[in-house]
Amino acid sequence: MARKVKNMPVHEFGIMQDAPEKGRRYDEYEPEKYDCIAVDDDDILSVGEKLNEVKCCWHTLDKSGAGLAYCGVTLIPPESFGLLTDIFADKPAFSELVALIRKADSENKFIIHFGI
Repeated sequence: MARKVKNMPVHEFGIMQDAPEKGRRYDEYEPEKYDCIAVDDDDILSVGEKLNEVKCCWHTLDKSGAGLAYCGVTLIPPESFGLLTDIFADKPAFSELVALIRKADSENKFIIHFGI
């Protein structure tokens, strides 16, 4: 279960130090392992429709799609970072997330997302 900030559900995002392995499922809730940051669910919902355009994988590299796994685990590849930055860049609530995306991009690393 996701942590809550001010009694609000949150989504958590972190940088994967090792690239996800094909065939492996990422189902465990491990925000500490990835030094995740929290983003309020209300903020994610405010851009939800735009996020449906972002190419991602749900729980495993073998299940590609678009958009965040709202209640699950999303693996976000570096090629999606440009669109993510465009979605979040001009909104102050996402400043910490934009910094995380830019760091992951500079290191060519995947981002992991834990939904609510």
